[in-house]
Amino acid sequence: MKRILSAVVFALSSAVSATTFTAPSYAAEQQAPTNVRGSVISYAGSTLKVKTREGKTVDVALADDWKLAGVASAKVADIKPGDFVGIASLPKAGGGDGALEVLIFPPAMKGTGEGSYGWDLKPKSSMTNATVADAVKGVDGRTVTVTYHGKEKKIAIPDGTPVVTIAAASKDDDLVPGAVVFISAENAASGPVAHQVVVGKNGVVPPM
Repeated sequence: MKRILSAVVFALSSAVSATTFTAPSYAAEQQAPTNVRGSVISYAGSTLKVKTREGKTVDVALADDWKLAGVASAKVADIKPGDFVGIASLPKAGGGDGALEVLIFPPAMKGTGEGSYGWDLKPKSSMTNATVADAVKGVDGRTVTVTYHGKEKKIAIPDGTPVVTIAAASKDDDLVPGAVVFISAENAASGPVAHQVVVGKNGVVPPM
C-alpha cells in the first residue's frame, strides 16, 4: 500500500527538486504520518530540532533522501482562473467553505495531489488541491470556484487570508534558528523521520 506523506508537501518538494520525487512507500500496518509545525531551534547533520506550535521540543530525524522546499508570500490578486491551488478551509456557518490559507502551485505542478481530503490545520478543516474555474472579487475578499475529479467546490477567501507560492530554499541559509517549518514526518520507534521539510522564506510562516 502506497501512502503519500502529504499531497501538499509532495508537490512542494517535487517542484524544487532537480529530479523526479518519489513518495515513500509504507506498509499498511504503519501509522499515519505526523505533521510537525513550529520553529527551528537548530539544524545539524541529520537532525532538525523544532519547537512545535504546542510548545514541545521535537528532534526530527532527516532521512537520507530528504528534500527542502520554501514558501514565499503571494497575494490573493495573483489567483487566476486556470491556476492550480491548494486551499485549506473550514465549513462556514452559512454554508460553503472559508479559506484558512492558499498555496498557488507553478503550472508544471498542475494536477499534483488533486482532490479534497481531511486536514489537521484546525479541527474539521480540509485541504483541496484543485483548478480555479473562476475567481470573483467581492466586498470582503474573493470567492473561487475550484474543480477536481469532475467535482466543483466554492471557497471564500477573506481579505487577510495567507497566500503563498513555492520558492527555492537552501538548507544552510534557510534552516536557521527561528525559521518556521512544516514537516509531514513518518512515525518511527525512535521518533519522527522527515523525507520533506517546508520552510518559510523571508519571515513567511508556512500556512499549511
